[in-house]
Amino acid sequence: MNRFVPKFAALALASFVLAGMLAGTSAHASDRLKQKKKKTDLSANPLAAVDSKQPDKELFDKAMFAMKKGRYDVARLDLQTMLNTYPESEYRMRAKLAVGDSWFKEGGTAALTQAEAEYQDFITFFPNAPEAAEAQMKVADIYYQQMEKPDRDYNNAQRSEQEYRKMINMFPDSTLVPQAKQKLRDVQEVLAERETEIGLFYGSRENFNASIARLETVVDTYPLYSKSDQALLGIGDAYAGLSKNIQNTKQISAAMKERLVAVYMDKAAEAYNKVITRYPMAPHVDDARDRLVAMNKPIPEPTQDAVAESDAEERSRQPLRFTDKTLDIIKHGPTVVEAVHVGEPSLDDPKRTNAPEVSKANVAIFTDIVNANKPSTPALNPTPTGANEPPRSDRPSEAPVQMERPTGGTGVGVEIISAPSSAAAADPNAVVKPVIAATSEASAPPVERPADAPAQVNDIKPAGATATTIDNSKKKKPKVDSDESSSKKKKKKGLEKLNPF
Repeated sequence: MNRFVPKFAALALASFVLAGMLAGTSAHASDRLKQKKKKTDLSANPLAAVDSKQPDKELFDKAMFAMKKGRYDVARLDLQTMLNTYPESEYRMRAKLAVGDSWFKEGGTAALTQAEAEYQDFITFFPNAPEAAEAQMKVADIYYQQMEKPDRDYNNAQRSEQEYRKMINMFPDSTLVPQAKQKLRDVQEVLAERETEIGLFYGSRENFNASIARLETVVDTYPLYSKSDQALLGIGDAYAGLSKNIQNTKQISAAMKERLVAVYMDKAAEAYNKVITRYPMAPHVDDARDRLVAMNKPIPEPTQDAVAESDAEERSRQPLRFTDKTLDIIKHGPTVVEAVHVGEPSLDDPKRTNAPEVSKANVAIFTDIVNANKPSTPALNPTPTGANEPPRSDRPSEAPVQMERPTGGTGVGVEIISAPSSAAAADPNAVVKPVIAATSEASAPPVERPADAPAQVNDIKPAGATATTIDNSKKKKPKVDSDESSSKKKKKKGLEKLNPF
């Protein structure tokens, strides 16, 4: 049995050594974890590496620790205490920015609104500080987090685009500029997707003017959009639809139809050509070539620079996987995996094209064609009419001839012309016959006088009375006292009472 004792002792010694080795290994592992954790804390708190025991620094570290644990109200209380107690502290800028961070990490509509106000105050008080770029970046991130899908409300996306542009323009030397540009590309991808969907919808309803306006806005404003080739194809198809409508119109002559169709087809070919020359590596390039072949138009060749640029853009995009499509149904925000990661995003205000502008352009094209078909009238050089010619509407008349004042005579301005002699031969072709004065009374025509007026005769005559002629011009009409001439008898006066008649 004694022979088994050394074996057990050796086994126990080996077990002890192995346990010590394992303990040492675990100790080293724990030390490494502590170091890693310490490094993580340093990244969360930029001032944690500062070896200081000052009270303002202690308050700041305490607030950062509370924020890490999710106690945002406690963190804000400590930060406000530090700012109110030590207004001249060297950590006041980081503390002011940390107050906005506490609201930002807390989340929610009200908290994000308060965070934006805190960041704006920081930019106002410390505009030249390096942390001002970080504050502006956080303002843009607030709207980026609240961004909806392309078919929903786009106000947050528009505001996010404005804030990222503001950050890049105000702080071009900041280290956060590359990150801001990438998020700006993501936001512009969402806005371009929204405009493209609306434009293609209008095109499917044959509202071609509205479709062209929306799609031209996408092409001009967001050239890095992942579906810019599809937007250009939509523009070409819309112009082709307008040409088809012109062909089906019966109120226009054949010559005008031919010219209008040619103009619209040229515009469609221009859009198809841009797909090939600007996005030669895009998925819909073959569709553009097929449309040009069907129109009997030449197919352009892209340059090497355009091919390299388009290839770099397509390679930088992430493919849309099945999981991305599934998560897009569940999650709140949009999916931006197809956004480009190279190239400079548009930093200018969006150049929008409105449907009324497209309609006015089409009306101008129609007016130019109508005016071109009108026959050209040569310019006339009107000559004035003569003195004895009637006035004409196509040329002015001459000024009237000024009569000269006679040197002799009465000064009235009339010249007395003597009558021509009778011996002078009269012109048979003269329009106005001369008037010849009478030389004798025999040659004068007889004087005509009115005939004598007939004598008046009374219709009723008294007995034994004879008809007499009465000259009305010299004698007065006698009074008639007979019974036949009056229905009433007049009373006699004086000696007439004795006259029986």
